[in-house]
Amino acid sequence: MNADDGIRADVGRMRRAAISLAAVAVLGGAGCAGGRGQVASPAAGASAIGAGRAFLERYTAPDGRVRRLDQGDDTVSEGQAYGLLVAAALDDTGRFDAIWGWTRRHLRRSDGLLASHWQRGRVVDPQAATDADLDAARALLVAGCRRARPDLRRAGVALGRAILRRETARRGGRLVLAAGPWATGQPVTVNPSYLAPATLEALGEMSGDGAFERAAADGRALVAAVARPLPPDWATVDAGGLVRPSGPPGVDAPAQYSFDAPRALVRLAEDRRQAGRRLAARAWPVFRGRAPGRLVVERGLDGAPAGSSQHPVALVAAAAAAAAAGDTAAMRRLLDAAQALDRRHPTYYGAAWVALGRLMLTTDRLRPCAR
Repeated sequence: MNADDGIRADVGRMRRAAISLAAVAVLGGAGCAGGRGQVASPAAGASAIGAGRAFLERYTAPDGRVRRLDQGDDTVSEGQAYGLLVAAALDDTGRFDAIWGWTRRHLRRSDGLLASHWQRGRVVDPQAATDADLDAARALLVAGCRRARPDLRRAGVALGRAILRRETARRGGRLVLAAGPWATGQPVTVNPSYLAPATLEALGEMSGDGAFERAAADGRALVAAVARPLPPDWATVDAGGLVRPSGPPGVDAPAQYSFDAPRALVRLAEDRRQAGRRLAARAWPVFRGRAPGRLVVERGLDGAPAGSSQHPVALVAAAAAAAAAGDTAAMRRLLDAAQALDRRHPTYYGAAWVALGRLMLTTDRLRPCAR
């Protein structure tokens, strides 16, 4: 299977189970807010820290492996990257070092990227997934800043350069962020939720390489081309640069917003560029005024419900759209509802995005450093 094997397995099981940007800091300038994140309010900070600790304590083993306990106790590179981000944001140096150590020992490939899936003592899918690689790179930049560790910053930039080499493709004048090394052919396979503009621009500032900012700008344009107003889980880019929404790779299915695409709204809502935030805000009318219990995950790209699954990631995405649109009260309500839903029906993926949503939308604890 391809590099998104782990998350698609998660999606399948979830379906069967059916169960303000005020704090986003500008990445420019030296340092990283005095080494510790500043929060929009004490309550927002406490909630974000609490959600992060809950994720780490439940899903991280002492050796640093992030365990998908509801997925057969396997591990995906995405999960290791989530653990690194949360640990870096919380200044949990012990857990960060353990997670990064496990990741290096078990998942790092010869090209510097991360193998996507480990189970029962071995890698079962050596392919890489771009979202995990980007999230891990960001975590290394954040931890390197907070701890005054240039070696961690260098490791983050090195991972970023490997992403440019192996996980991008040029099509129709665009620098396309592909879903992984496996996805750079004809057409290029793209997962819009892998686009992380804040991470790409931080890598550009740290490295001095303008290709990172180009990838961010072209990624925003790609998402704008396929979001109607919701982005799809998957898309393709042909040789001429034409972008089309699609079903999952290798599956004859219509394009849909389901368990992958909500992450795109969170990553765009924390974008320091107005172009990204506008894309997230465009989705707010789909969710505005609706009770959290009625916000299903699966939707057409026009926002029409197409399923019945309830999951925290859908509520965190709605909160991101609210934040981008300036409705911070709705953002807070939706984040609280997402956390309450995860307490009732705990999952690795839900807990991860409750924590990351709070950290990205209500604090600057994941603000990477500039040079």
